[in-house]
Amino acid sequence: MNTKRIIPLIMYMVLGIVLLICGTLNTIDSFWTGIGTALLFVGAIRVVQIIRYKSDATYKEKMDTELADERNRFIRAKAWSWAGYLFIIVGGISTIAFKVLNMELEMMMCSYAVCLMLALYWISYFILRKKY
Repeated sequence: MNTKRIIPLIMYMVLGIVLLICGTLNTIDSFWTGIGTALLFVGAIRVVQIIRYKSDATYKEKMDTELADERNRFIRAKAWSWAGYLFIIVGGISTIAFKVLNMELEMMMCSYAVCLMLALYWISYFILRKKY
C-alpha cells in the first residue's frame, strides 16, 4: 500500500470541504455538493486506512499478503473481466430499449458508451498481446 498518497488525499478532502461549504451557501448546485461529499468521505476513509497500515503490523502483513497473493490477483482480474462483459450487455440492452421508447439521446449515449468500451478493449488487447 502506497503511503505517499496521504498528501493528495488530504487535498481531495480540502476540495470536498470547499465544495460542501459552497453548496451550503448556495453558490453552486447540488451536483458539486455531492462530489464534495464523496471526495471528503473517500479521502477520509483512505487516510484512515493508510494510517492503520503504517501503525498496525498485523493489518500491514494482512494487506501485503492480500495484495500480492496470486489467487486474489486472479479474482480481481476476473471481476474486471465480468464487469466489462456486463457493461457491454447492459449497454446493448439499454440501447435497444431506448430506441424502442424513442429516446434518441439516451440511445445514442448508450451506444457511444458501448463503442468506447469496445474500442478500449481492442486497444488494450493489442497492447497486451505485444507485451505478453
